[in-house]
Amino acid sequence: MSRLLLNCDMGESFGSWTMGLDAEVMPFIDCANIACGFHAGDPGIMRKTVALAVAHNVKIGAHPAYQDLAGFGRRSISYSGQEVQDLLHYQIGALDGICRAQGVQVSYVKPHGAMYNDMMANPVQLRAVVQAVAAYDSSLPLMLMATRDNSAAQAIGDEFGVTLWFEAFADRAYDNAGRLVSRQLPGAVHHDADVIVQQALTIAAGKALLASDGSALHLHADTLCVHGDNISSIAAVQRIREALEQQARA
Repeated sequence: MSRLLLNCDMGESFGSWTMGLDAEVMPFIDCANIACGFHAGDPGIMRKTVALAVAHNVKIGAHPAYQDLAGFGRRSISYSGQEVQDLLHYQIGALDGICRAQGVQVSYVKPHGAMYNDMMANPVQLRAVVQAVAAYDSSLPLMLMATRDNSAAQAIGDEFGVTLWFEAFADRAYDNAGRLVSRQLPGAVHHDADVIVQQALTIAAGKALLASDGSALHLHADTLCVHGDNISSIAAVQRIREALEQQARA
């Protein structure tokens, strides 16, 4: 990848309930992580979001989650490894079918919420997720969190022949292991646009961030997660995109 790819969680409306400013943020991103119906989204929302991504030449990623619509997929649920694989195949297949009806296909997979966090904390679950992607289509990259040391995750990806795209966050604070600081703690989420843009550029340049304990933290990332849930966040995404393109040309 010649430039850090920008990805955004999208298609998270449901029925008459609207979440996010998908149409406004889509022109500035490279990858759309589209909800597959278990934490958000429905067939109509999925169809419309795929069409929007196609119109802007944006890569389409499946954004599967635990079956937890009421909790927006943010609650951990105890599943066996086989159940996790079944959840992934069901959701990837659903989105892939909607994509194929529009002449495109799913290009990668990024788990959502508690599933994403649990797989990063539990190597057994990460193995189940990687195995599920490999069984569905081993050419699909899996997006997962970049940490201080990506080697253990990379070894699992290599074992199953799955490409891993390591993801960083411009608007979140990190601890010294490269994990996200809990949202329950002060300073966990950055709100200042200047701070967010600077962190994005620091990650893109491969320079060290300042971890919550004051230590230097290097994150080797392929993609940067951005958010488009309000007007100010759209402006921040636009600034990040412009800054990354300038950085790539420099």
